[in-house]
Amino acid sequence: MKTKWKVILGITTVVVLAGGIIGGLKYQNRGVITVQTGKASRQDLTSLVTASGEIKPRNYINIGTNATSPARIVAIEVVEGQQVKKGQVLARLESVQPEAEVAAQRASVSSTEAESAAAEAGVKVADDNIRTAEASVNRAKAELEKARINFNRTRQLFEAKLIASQEYDQRRIEVTAMEAALNEAELRVTQLRAQRAQTLASLSASQRRITVSQAQLRRAQDVLQRTFSVAPIDGIVTNLPVRVGETVVPGIQNSSSSLIMTIADMSLITAEVKVDETDIVNVKLDQVADITIDAIPNKVFKGHVIEIGNTAILRSTGLAASQSAISSQEAKDFKVVVALDDPPAEIRPGLSCTAKVVTATRKNVVSIPIQALTVRTKGDLEAPATGGVQAAEKSNPAAEKARKEEIQGVFVIQGETAVFRKVDTGITGATEIEVTSGLNDGDQIVTGTYKIIRTMKNNTKIKVDNKAPSKAES
Repeated sequence: MKTKWKVILGITTVVVLAGGIIGGLKYQNRGVITVQTGKASRQDLTSLVTASGEIKPRNYINIGTNATSPARIVAIEVVEGQQVKKGQVLARLESVQPEAEVAAQRASVSSTEAESAAAEAGVKVADDNIRTAEASVNRAKAELEKARINFNRTRQLFEAKLIASQEYDQRRIEVTAMEAALNEAELRVTQLRAQRAQTLASLSASQRRITVSQAQLRRAQDVLQRTFSVAPIDGIVTNLPVRVGETVVPGIQNSSSSLIMTIADMSLITAEVKVDETDIVNVKLDQVADITIDAIPNKVFKGHVIEIGNTAILRSTGLAASQSAISSQEAKDFKVVVALDDPPAEIRPGLSCTAKVVTATRKNVVSIPIQALTVRTKGDLEAPATGGVQAAEKSNPAAEKARKEEIQGVFVIQGETAVFRKVDTGITGATEIEVTSGLNDGDQIVTGTYKIIRTMKNNTKIKVDNKAPSKAES
């Protein structure tokens, strides 16, 4: 029995000693937090803005009907995916009435042109007749002058009683006849000029009728031309939702009944993406981007930003924020257009894509893991105040506001203690963030876990454990 009690006593002593040692260690390690650490290091950083969207041609046009009334499609000259040239006929609409109207107006123009030609010929004939009549007037004037000279000479001879009265009377009658012939010729000229004026009036009326007829012909031709759908640009037929025999209706925007096809200019392919409002301020024109297309895996295409939208778009509806009555607190995006530098031949409009825009690049800068960065208020970093001082500060609004000021920083390892240190940051990479001041290359900082960093106090005793977390812990 003495041996048994000795064993029991020995075991009890060992347990008591072990408990004392464990208790002592726990007392010594009270307030100690196990953390993971890392070092601030120099490296190259690239800041990216990632956004998703779809592939779109830079320029595309929806071809609709320009007819003045609903019309039936009688012919489609292209197929989807076909390359077309500017001015090429794409489709034809029913055009019986427009063609008849054009034929009638052409006949009317021909008729009025014939009338005008006849009137113009009449003017030329009148001009010739007037010139002939004016020549007759001049001849009559000359003959009258000659008769008057002969009469004056005959009168002198008669008064000298050298000729008989019969010859005198004959010369006098000749002057009277010549005066009558001159009056007749002048009246003929006046009559022909009046006829010419009437012919000119008829010509002017014919020309006006020609102008009216030609205008009506152009209108009829325009109506007929509207029954032809013509390619406005060089491109590819990317959408052809109609068939021969269907009726298209003009004047209805964004309606399937007014759309015949879509022509896309595939010479410039873009990725139209929506960038979150918190990132849009970092996006600038000509920034380079990497584009991945869901339908073309394992390939990255280069591009650059060519357009940045100025209007916020509601994420839920896709409408401009200024056009919606929904609360302004809803998440918003901005449209950004990225041009692909070398698009693949198999690319198609509408493919889903993701663009990573490089907004900034830094070479050989001090950086730390993003999760190491945290925020504390100024009051959290100050030494605990006594009750009287704390009450005084609460009664002072300025002091209370100063205590609530937030400071950005990291916990730096100093011996066995983690000390909060304020830092200034720059650009943010995928997992690292640039530190512009407050840290030096090689400084050891607390990097995990997130829960510990969020709740850790300044000047906390720590124990470093950088082992990989187990599956249960993760």
